[in-house]
Amino acid sequence: MHEDSGIRAEWLALRGDEQERFHSKAAAITAEHFGKRVFIRGVVEVSNYCRENCHYCGMRRDNHDLSRFRASHDQIAELVIHHRPQSMTDINFQTGEDPVAVRGLLLPLIRTIRQQTQLGISVCLGTLEERVYDELKAAGATIYIIKFELADELRYAEIGAPGNLAERLSHIRLLARKGWKVSSGFIAGLPGQTHADLLANFRLARELPLAGCSVSPFIPGEATPMACETQGDIDLTLNCMAVLRTMRPDWVIPAVSALNLAGPGSGYRRGLRTGANLVTMNLTPSEMRDDYLLYKRDRFIMTEERILSSIAAEGLAPSKQSLAEFYRTKYVNGFSQAARATAAVG
Repeated sequence: MHEDSGIRAEWLALRGDEQERFHSKAAAITAEHFGKRVFIRGVVEVSNYCRENCHYCGMRRDNHDLSRFRASHDQIAELVIHHRPQSMTDINFQTGEDPVAVRGLLLPLIRTIRQQTQLGISVCLGTLEERVYDELKAAGATIYIIKFELADELRYAEIGAPGNLAERLSHIRLLARKGWKVSSGFIAGLPGQTHADLLANFRLARELPLAGCSVSPFIPGEATPMACETQGDIDLTLNCMAVLRTMRPDWVIPAVSALNLAGPGSGYRRGLRTGANLVTMNLTPSEMRDDYLLYKRDRFIMTEERILSSIAAEGLAPSKQSLAEFYRTKYVNGFSQAARATAAVG
């Protein structure tokens, strides 16, 4: 039996009744720390320009068939301020690695949203200059999403992941030192990935100064060098999510939209059953959405109706408190008040 500080490699291979029991245990741990509340975050994909060339992402800079866009401040401000779904408490702004959009669009947009709403604001923008992180935080964003993808430095380079692994990790640590609540994540089911590789991912995640972590199934992206590879297994992905919850009861763990691609019809709800406590609805205007090509143009869009239906079907409830506010009240002088988590949510 292989164990990694309490993490058992055989957990990753569970199926059937044993898997269901393991996932139920993870969900019970979530309920103990967070109650039945699930955070609801909207996402707007505001630019698909990208300076990186990841082998698994359709927005890679070498995809010259992609129509590139940058949204306008007024369009997105109007959407988020006046037409957002009532149930969402947070907004995430996401781009390819596009520093031009950060300075020209996102900084003023975040200031506008901060001034006119009570929404928690998170960003997923890749690695930036230190002063830009400071400007984003001063504008009103408090949560930074930056995935490390995988823990193997050589494999990281082989699949063309952003920059290099050491740089990525240094930025995660820098953001945490600067007071951001950092969420990271990794990919499950990459070609050639072993259980030992996944255990290394868990080790790295545990060592990093994170407030949350995700697991995304590998989805062969259109117009990428990995387009013909085998899709990641939904059961492996869900088992990884349950391991994360077992490892870190206090983390916010999202049910990512790619679960619907890896497990059509049930993947998303199964994510909630493994202890996920954050869901994201897509608010990107339809005329831009198809060109935000993370995986495939044929996307499964999580609308408010689909999200609320999934939450209710699993006996859970939307949080009335934003994720940003939860983090603010949870951490006092750097001390995690895990015992107050349940009372603080909802």
